[in-house]
Amino acid sequence: MPLYDFRCRACSHAFEALVRTGTTPVCPSCQSADLERQISSFAVSSAERVQQAADKKIKKESITAARDNVAREREHEAHRREDH
Repeated sequence: MPLYDFRCRACSHAFEALVRTGTTPVCPSCQSADLERQISSFAVSSAERVQQAADKKIKKESITAARDNVAREREHEAHRREDH
């Protein structure tokens, strides 16, 4: 059974549905069968998504820390110049 993404034309609800051959899914919100099949993204396991999110967070934190260090160094240098 393939998994498809749909958007209901009646209520605009977006959802996924497993569709068997010869069956027509209905919107879980309004029960309408007037659906538009969406382009599905490729499947990625949860573990891969979690790892990608963790990697992205680490990279963002590293960039933020580097930016903060540069700002602190500039501030320290400015104070040092004022004192001398």
